[in-house]
Amino acid sequence: MPVEIDLGQLVCSRTGRDQGRYYLVVGWHDARRVKLVDGYQRPVNRPKVKNVAHLERTGCVAPKINKCLLKGEPITNEMVRAELGKLCHDLSRKEGD
Repeated sequence: MPVEIDLGQLVCSRTGRDQGRYYLVVGWHDARRVKLVDGYQRPVNRPKVKNVAHLERTGCVAPKINKCLLKGEPITNEMVRAELGKLCHDLSRKEGD
């Protein structure tokens, strides 16, 4: 993997119609693109494929999602929504400091 992105990492879209939207990384599509989900418009069964150059990495990782994906266990949209909400809340608190 040429770019340091972890499974379950919180990323924000920098370009496109979804600019400013947050997603969790659930896999690699190829060397330059990752699969993203948010549990709403992009459910687990229909991930968005986006170039890593068009993403802003936050450095936050959803531990539950990361653990499941590394073990090969299935994740649900409910899990994604819960983890995404927690990470976005924590991120907004950090930015407020």
